[in-house]
Amino acid sequence: MPKIEEKQKIVKELEQKLQNATLVVFTDYRGINVEEMTVLREKLRVPGVEYRVVKNTLTEFALQNTGYAEVIEKMEGPNAVIFSQDDPVGPAKTIYEFIKQYKKLEVKVGIVEGQVVSAEKIKNLADLPPRKVLLAQVVGTMQAPITSLVYVLNANLTGLVRALDGIREQKAAG
Repeated sequence: MPKIEEKQKIVKELEQKLQNATLVVFTDYRGINVEEMTVLREKLRVPGVEYRVVKNTLTEFALQNTGYAEVIEKMEGPNAVIFSQDDPVGPAKTIYEFIKQYKKLEVKVGIVEGQVVSAEKIKNLADLPPRKVLLAQVVGTMQAPITSLVYVLNANLTGLVRALDGIREQKAAG
């Protein structure tokens, strides 16, 4: 395959990843040795997540073709990109845990659910509880009023039953 066709194929692949991802994070990986990069890749090796070094010129074409041209000015220097198809919180947490541990790697910019966001917003995303915890909190919040209603109705029914029982006992005694 000629070189130009290979590059076009890579651009199309990047375009598809950009369109399908719920989270895209551009990082500067300067200063990270091979061993540390391997550790990071292993931590990010979960279904639906990919971390790869990308060539800027090809990525710029993909960004322009998908409507994310504003990202181009923020991706100066070498870039490695996280593409997450499902969970936006997990990979963001992993990146910031790595940064905390190794004091290396810089988050430049990201795309969350189709919106271009700053590194600070990705940090805020990383600080969120995991998706399962959030869902459990929502369900718990929704259940609380229902549970309270059941207790109130149960207490009222119990009181009604006791009152009726008292009336029955009075009639039986009288």
